[in-house]
Formats: sequence, C-alpha cells, structure tokens
Amino acid sequence: MEKFTTLISTCVPVPLQDVDTDQIIPARFLKATTREGFGDNLFCDWRYKEDGQPNEDFVLNDDTYKGQILVAGKNFGCGSSREHAAWAIYDYGFKVVVSSFFADIFKNNALNNGLLPVQVTDVFLDQLFSTIEDDPEAEIRISLEDQEISIIGSNLTENFEINPYKKLCLQKGYDDIDFLLSKIDEIEKYELVEED
Repeated sequence: MEKFTTLISTCVPVPLQDVDTDQIIPARFLKATTREGFGDNLFCDWRYKEDGQPNEDFVLNDDTYKGQILVAGKNFGCGSSREHAAWAIYDYGFKVVVSSFFADIFKNNALNNGLLPVQVTDVFLDQLFSTIEDDPEAEIRISLEDQEISIIGSNLTENFEINPYKKLCLQKGYDDIDFLLSKIDEIEKYELVEED
C-alpha cells in the first residue's frame, strides 16, 4: 500500500445518506478476485444510463468536481460486507472518504486497503458540503499524524479518531502481513528466548 501522511486535495461531493455497498459497487461486478479495475464500475448504476452512456447529472461525470477526497453523506458504506467497495473507491483514485458516520465493516475494509475514512461531526460535514458547493476548487487538508481535517483558507478544523495500529499501518504503507514482516527480527529473537 502507499504511505499516507498528509493530503491536500479538492473534493468530490456525494451528499446522499445511507449509501450502501451495492450502490458503491453493484454485486454483478464481484466476480474478480484482484483489486484492479473496480474503479471503472464505482457507483456504476448512478454513473451510467441503461444504454451505457454517462449520466451527465452524476457528480463523477461532472468536470466541475475532482480530487482525491470523496465527501459522502451520513451512514456511508452500509449494507453487505463486501471489501470490493473499498477497492472500487481506492482504484478510482480516492485516498480519503469523509462522512459523519461509516458502517463499521466498511470502515475496517477501507483501512485494510489504504483508504482513510475520516469521520466528522454532522456540523462539520454540512460546512464541508457548503464550502464545496460555493467553491469546487476549495482544498481540504488531511493530516494523519495530527488526525486533523481542515478547510484551507478558513478556520474550520476538526480532529478525527483512528485506531493506532491502523494509523501506523497507513503511515508506513503496511498491510497486516507487511506489519508482521517488519517485526520479523523481534519475532525471531523471541523464539530464540523461548527455545532456551
């Protein structure tokens, strides 16, 4: 996984509540077992019309909005526990998802796949949506070290929580196996002590 330290980016807003994993990546695309290519079908049923043409009314088809931060409504990632939802968001190019509430399984899947879920208050989320609506070029700064999200050019800042182990893994670019391998010397020393 890529290391995550600080991200400054514009945002793509999806101001809908209760977006479930089937809306993020429809079940018919779950046959693949590798992570590549899922971004092409992110929000597929909203992005494309029945004839396969882009739906001009959906935000991912609107050149006004771009960036590596997806800003979503409350209760994002609810529904089934498919890891493919995190794969699709990350593969599309997003590094962060901001919401005022995440389904627990989605949140864990995101963290396991290098995607940072930033949970903010309802008030901050509303301010963020308003800022993006007023100025699609507005930039957001996310510091993993400080666990802080801020709207650049304003005094709007908020801290977010993250599991310390997952924070370390994101900062180092580790998945769970990488983390264990990073401890191999300590593990081998411990095994030698146990054998004595």
